[in-house]
Amino acid sequence: MMETIVNMAWAVLFAMTGAAAGAILLIRISARIPAVFNKLTPNIDEGKEIVRGNRAVADYFGRIVSAAIIGVSLIIAAAVLGALIAALH
Repeated sequence: MMETIVNMAWAVLFAMTGAAAGAILLIRISARIPAVFNKLTPNIDEGKEIVRGNRAVADYFGRIVSAAIIGVSLIIAAAVLGALIAALH
């Protein structure tokens, strides 16, 4: 019984550590995604186009950035889940 409680405590610790690391990574990577996208499109200033009211650029930029953030979130979630499964075994 005591071994089960200890294993559950380790699992919670690993999950919390992984979640904290994942949140930090997500924030840092999310802040860099627009800069990477700006380097991929050097002839277009997305910020200026969005301010001018160019809805096509705003929609495209928003979709690309949000898709990248969702992709990074899935990768981080898989890592946290892997750590949790490893802790339970």
